[in-house]
Formats: sequence, structure tokens, C-alpha cells
Amino acid sequence: MPRLRPSSLYPYFRSVAGLRGVGPVTHKALMRLLTPPRPMLGEQEYEPVLRDLLIHAPTGCEDRRQVTSIARAEAGSLVTLEVDVAEHRPPPPNRPRMPYRVMTRDVSGILTLNYFHVKGDYLLKQLPVGERRFISGTVEWYDGRKIMAHPDMVVPPHRAAEILRVMPVYPLTLGISQRVLLRLMEQALQLATPLPEWLDAALITREGWGDWLSSLKTLHRPTAPEFTLATPARRRLAYDELLAHQLALGLSRQHQQRNATYPITPDAALHARLRAALPFTLTNAQEAALAEMMADLASGHRMIRLLQGDVGSGKTILAFALMAEVAASGYQAAFMAPTDLLARQHEKTLTPLAEKLGLRLIFLSGKMSKPAQAKARAAMAAGEADLVIGTHALFQEEVTFHKLALLVVDEQHRFGVEQRLQLTEKGLSPHILQMTATPIPRSLAMTYYGDMEVSILAEKPPGRQPIDTRAVPIERLSDVVEGLGRVLAGGQKAYWVCPLIEVPQTELDQETQEADIAAAEARLTMLRTHFGEKAGLVHGRMKVAERERVMREFAEGELQLLVATTVIEVGVDVPEATIMIIEQAERFGLAQLHQLRGRVGRGRAASSCVLLYHTPISEHGKARLSILRETNDGFRIAEEDLKLRGAGDVLGTRQTGLPSFHFASIMEDTALVTTARDDVKLYLSKDPDLTAPRGQALRLLLNLFDYDHTVKLLKAA
Repeated sequence: MPRLRPSSLYPYFRSVAGLRGVGPVTHKALMRLLTPPRPMLGEQEYEPVLRDLLIHAPTGCEDRRQVTSIARAEAGSLVTLEVDVAEHRPPPPNRPRMPYRVMTRDVSGILTLNYFHVKGDYLLKQLPVGERRFISGTVEWYDGRKIMAHPDMVVPPHRAAEILRVMPVYPLTLGISQRVLLRLMEQALQLATPLPEWLDAALITREGWGDWLSSLKTLHRPTAPEFTLATPARRRLAYDELLAHQLALGLSRQHQQRNATYPITPDAALHARLRAALPFTLTNAQEAALAEMMADLASGHRMIRLLQGDVGSGKTILAFALMAEVAASGYQAAFMAPTDLLARQHEKTLTPLAEKLGLRLIFLSGKMSKPAQAKARAAMAAGEADLVIGTHALFQEEVTFHKLALLVVDEQHRFGVEQRLQLTEKGLSPHILQMTATPIPRSLAMTYYGDMEVSILAEKPPGRQPIDTRAVPIERLSDVVEGLGRVLAGGQKAYWVCPLIEVPQTELDQETQEADIAAAEARLTMLRTHFGEKAGLVHGRMKVAERERVMREFAEGELQLLVATTVIEVGVDVPEATIMIIEQAERFGLAQLHQLRGRVGRGRAASSCVLLYHTPISEHGKARLSILRETNDGFRIAEEDLKLRGAGDVLGTRQTGLPSFHFASIMEDTALVTTARDDVKLYLSKDPDLTAPRGQALRLLLNLFDYDHTVKLLKAA
């Protein structure tokens, strides 16, 4: 069903198929190039619009204004030349792979234009013998003469202005060239219309910014070759983009706080019993985070909080403490894990604590039998369960809660603004605690989780030791296996993670999964020649019962070596495991490597992580492994990961539904994020339903950047 948009935005949401020069091939290329990674698009094929073309930002500029001579054109340089066409030399009929040559000259020398796979007579029309042409492209030396293969542009003298200018350079995809994209961008700029100003006038004056449309035109029609992120036009457009995102988050937060919630009164007796049941004392960081969250629950306002802490920092026990307080107040609490394996591990860990406190805990997963699922759903609906642990199956359409007052979401980046709104539409307005073991740099946390409060666990429980991390080339595999043998002989345990297949885990097709599993099975076979039945295998395609059996055997000591694919999270908590070996470590992101490394070092014994890599290794690969060797600090690793890979890769925006920015750079624009967040907070305090003139313009901004779902949250929408 098409979206209804304000009429002033119609020019921006016309299909690119209506532009001159967009045939079937170019249209398909534009679909590949411009399709936005936004979750609200669902599975439908996306039709790119002019807005998508206009926000496709250039990454640099080329200066083609200076006309030089053939003699002065240096090999490897981008030049513009004024030449006369001297001769056409088509390839011999029996040698079609040879280039079609067009000989050109000026007073200083001769230049050969080479074309491959030429069909028809278009070159004879474009470059008639005896006529003059302006050409622009890269000159090379070949076989003692200067050549130019497939010039970027060729025009007659009366159209020289098309070349003699500074040109933006855009990211491309197969089937579309810079020249074609430039022509389409020019058409889009001519069709774009002015829009009401949505920025604060004082900010515009202070920054020296133009309006939205003039900034677009300046960005796409540069007059100087220096391309930097600091140009006013780029910063203005980046701020527009960030403001739209922060406003969407602000409206979501405002909507959540307007909803009725559940006041939770702390139960001192229960809290004392819980602390007595724990085999350890909470750290100072845990105490501070717990106090923040308990204050949220008691405030009368809905808690929307992100709890982030490094691997092993103790997030789960804090979540359980909140769940117990909610249950003591007569409500229900649910804990949602990203995989069945991790959900069952949480069930195993938390069930004994629940029993000591007299709380009823049940489990629900889509991998349970139908009768078992039905029984669990009935208990939830009847209020016979205080605590529920499970996977995303907890929020299927047929699931109902008796009185859900708290939802804990573990490592589920996909559970964002849209998913929280879906809960509200289901009639549920629970307090929400999202947890992540991937430390998130402050700039990213502000940007992606701007509608949430953030608690940070920056210290680990006492007794945790730093993990000795080493990078080893695969050629030394036999040395690694020999060293592993000594560790196993000493009674310790180890993980061996098999190669990562580079596709999103949520989109693994059957063929890829089978290839991944085959690699793990082959490694298991090799390791069993050394260690016999001490080695076991787990992967995501195993039946739950079989996987649990292998995990149990590893935890209880029947197995000493656990081989695993990366389809599953290696989430078992086994203090005796002291070695983590990761194959093809250079293909993992820093955060993934750090997460895997955190599965060891959970006991008192010294632990090690071996990063096996293939040679030759890229510079980025070297940098990632070097950082991991240098530090165990997850927050520093997150910052370095951001620098190396960018925000989209760090948080996986294309798979998680997090925003992908076109003009903004999270590394460069942290100050703009802060300004936008403050601007939104101040403005919503004065005009919460966006009814004033600037508020109406801000509604257009939300629609322009596809945040129109938040406009529906407004009372006066």
C-alpha cells in the first residue's frame, strides 16, 4: 500500500523511471544503487525515487577545467584535451577482441583513443573524422605511445561547458557510469522544489548555512575541486539527516512516556534474599546501574534503558534482579534472547535463583513441541508464570501475557523503535531493558539509541584475568595443535571456532550453512586424530536435544574440546575453558573477535586466545588483530572498530534496521549529533505535537527521510 505524503514532497517521491535516459538496464542499476536499507520496506521490491538520487552524496570531485596539450599530459593523470579526429581504425574482422582505435591529434602530438566491444556506428557519429572534439579521461602509456581507453566524456566545441567544470564523483554499481549518473542528478536537481525551513534561524546564521535545496545544489554542482566534510553545504545536509533521526527518536520517547506504565515498588526483603542467594558480591558498577534501573521502575514513568557492558561484566544478574522486583509487585517479566541456545542457557542459570525466591519461571521457544508451546502460552496468559524466558517467539501474534510489566531484550539490535511501537499496538507498554555485550562508542549510542537512557558496566567482577591474545599464521597450525594438546593434558578445556562464512547470520541459505558445517566437521575429524573422543561439535543445524547433550558433556568434562561454527553464539559459561582458537580471524570484525575471546577467562586460571589467520593478510586485517592483541578493554576495541569499519559495519545496519546515513559521518559529526539531540529536546518541550510553523516543517523533514511512522504518534497528526 503506497504511503500518503504531503503534496509539497511529491516532486521528491517521483520514480526515477520517469527521468530521461532511464531504460530497463539503467533502472535495474539504480535499484541496486539507491535501495535504502530501511526495515519498514519489508520484503517488497523498492522503487527508487528522486529523493534517493538527491541524497546519494558524492565522495569526491574531479577538476576538468584546465585544457592541456597531448604532449604535456602525464601518464596516469586525468586530463581535458581539445583534439582533432584524424582516423578510425576498427579491429580486423578475424580479431574482434582487439580495440577499436580512433587517432586524434593537436599541435603537440598524437593520442590514440581505445574502445572495446564496439557495436554499430556510434563512434563514427560521436567522433567524425576531420572534426574537433573536447575529450576528458585518463592518459596512459602503452607500447611507446599515449592512449586513452574509453574517455569519460566526448563533446563538440559548442558543448565544451559540459566538460570544463568541477565534477562530483559518486559511488557506482554495475550498469551505471559517472556520466549517466551526472545527467540523472542534473534532472533531479531541476525537478526538486524548495521546502519550508525546518531549522532554527539562529543555528543557520551561526553556521552560515544555506537552505535545504541550495545546499543540495551546491553539493552536487561543486565549483571548487577541494572536497571536504567541512563544507557548509555538506554539514547542513548532514544536520538535516541527523535532526530527522533524533526527532524520530524523540517522538518515540515522548510517545512511550505518555503511555500508562507499571509502577514497581522495591521489595527490600526480596532484594536481601536475592543478594544472599548470589555466590558473589556485586561490583560498584553493577550497584550503580542497578540503582539507576530501580529508580526508573519506581518513577511512575516507563523505563526505556540500554544496559551495555563488556563480556562477563554481569548484566544478566542485574536483569534478573529487576525481573524479581517486578514479579514481587504482582506483575510478569520476560527475558528475550536472540537464539534458542542462549535462551536455554539463561533458563538454566536463572531457574535455581527463581526457585530460591519462590518465583515461577517458564520457557518458551519456537523449537519446542506444539503441545509444550501451547502449555507455556496458557500459563503466561493465566498469570501462572512470574518470569518467562525465551526467544522472539515470546511476541508472536498468538502469545498473550497476563500482566507484562518488564521486557528484557538480550543482544537484539533489531529490537528498535519500530518493534517497541508494535508492542504498544499489541496493548503492551512494559518497561524495556535492552542489553548488549558489544560496548558501543558514545557517538554511536547517542545516534542509534537516542531515545533510551544508557547504563554502563565498565568493570568486570573480581578475579577475572586479562586474556593473553596471540596472532598465528595458519602455516603454524601444527604448532597450535601441539600446544592445545599440552593444555588438554593438563585437564583444561578449549573452544575451536571454525571459519566464518561472510554472510549475515540471519540470511544464511542452506548451501552456505552446509558449507560452514562441512568446514567444522572436517576440522573435527582432523582434531580427533590427535585427541580422540575428547573433541565434540556444535552447530546451528543440530537438533536442540543433541546440541544440549554436547554442551552438557563439554560443561561436565566428558568433552574437553568444543568445535563450533559461527552460526551459533558460543555462549556456554564454562570456567574451566582457558583456550579460544579462532580460524580465519582476519575475516571477523573486532567486536565479534572480542565476544568470542570473552568465552574464556571466566575462571581463576590464566587463559589464552589464538587468532589463526591466512596469509597474505590485508592491512585492515592486520590492524584488527593488532588491536585485539594490545587490549582487553571492550570500549577501546569498540572505538577502534568504529574507526576501521564505520558505524554501519560496526552495528550491522543493513541487517538490523538501524539507520544508514548518506550525508552524515558519525566519526566527524559527533558535535552535530549533540546539537540535533539538544535541539529536539528543547523544541519538543515547547511544541510536543509539532503544530507550530516550524513543527509543520519538521513533519515534512520526517517524511522526507522516511520517518513518517513517527508522525503517526502525534496527537494532531
